[in-house]
Amino acid sequence: MGYHLPLSYGETMAKTAILDYDAGNLTSVERAVCRLGIDAVVTRDRATIRDAERLIFPGVGAARASMESLERFGLAEEIRRAVAAGKPVLGICIGCQVAFSYSDEDGGVACLDLLPGRVVRFQFPEGSEFKVPHMGWNAVRARLPHPILAGLNPPPGRPEPQFYFVHSYFVVPTDPSLVIGSCEYGGIEFPAVVGAGNLVAVQFHTEKSGRRGLTLLANFLRWRP
Repeated sequence: MGYHLPLSYGETMAKTAILDYDAGNLTSVERAVCRLGIDAVVTRDRATIRDAERLIFPGVGAARASMESLERFGLAEEIRRAVAAGKPVLGICIGCQVAFSYSDEDGGVACLDLLPGRVVRFQFPEGSEFKVPHMGWNAVRARLPHPILAGLNPPPGRPEPQFYFVHSYFVVPTDPSLVIGSCEYGGIEFPAVVGAGNLVAVQFHTEKSGRRGLTLLANFLRWRP
């Protein structure tokens, strides 16, 4: 689409690490960040991750396989370390889900427990017009003010910004104040943007969400919690 949103706030955004844990879609996230004029590295090297100023934790896939890979490469520890150190951390899609305590997927999986709550599956009656996975563009409504949504809140009377979703499960935080933005599908309102402190996570794919996805990524890359 030829869209470019350079970051020009005068600050250095070096050492952005995109975590490589054998998940899909990492290259797409790297390309989206590079379109913003920021150098990022896709890595599983723990020293590089510790040296990074901020982390992006994206991916597609299932909870159990994701957690097994994170543990195998020692990246679960590095994510927890980065959050504890106050570094900005962004989870995308499965990176959002496994940030919570527990997922019902794959018969039940203990996750990173960075945010309290669980991950549950969409359930619709047989023959429903609403299919699982929830796939495609859907509007996200801001629930709390947050720098990650800067420039994405519409004026009164204008439609909410749309982002691209592909997921069968959604997060249910124990604390409703963790919900920054929400979405509705099949009569179910679910969190689309969550966060606490220096950790923020989105259920949709920023890298597949066009100009608005790039805006959100740019907000994260200049965010100093």
